[in-house]
Amino acid sequence: QGPARRGMAAAAFERRVLRRAAEHHYLRVRLELPDGGARPNAAQFKQLVVTALRELHGEVGAALPVDVLTYEEKTLSAILRVISSGLVKLWSALTLLGFYQNRRCAFRVVQVTTSPFLLALSGNSRELVLD
Repeated sequence: QGPARRGMAAAAFERRVLRRAAEHHYLRVRLELPDGGARPNAAQFKQLVVTALRELHGEVGAALPVDVLTYEEKTLSAILRVISSGLVKLWSALTLLGFYQNRRCAFRVVQVTTSPFLLALSGNSRELVLD
C-alpha cells in the first residue's frame, strides 16, 4: 500500500436507481397476409388480437386489456397498448398466430416502447405511404 492510501478509510459508494415501472407498453405491429385477399377492418383486427391471446393463453389471456390505438387498413399496421405485465403474453400470442380466415398470416412487431410519444416520433420513413 502506498503512503496516500495508508491513512484513508476505504469509501463505500452505493448507487441506487429508482424507477417507477412503466404502466403500459406500446407496440407498433404489422399484419402480413402474403396471399392478398380481404383485409381486416379495425374491429376484425382487434378480434384477431383477442383470438391470438385466447389460442395461446386461454380465456385469461383473452381478458388481457389491449387497446388498438391506431389501425391503418391500407398497410395493416397498428399501435397497440397493453399493461406492462401483459407484454410478454401479447407479444408471444401475436408471434405464434399463423392464420386469419383460413389464410396464412404473420404479425411482425416493429417497435416496442413505454412512451407513446417516442413511438409517434419514430416513424420509419421507409414505410411512408404517400397518397
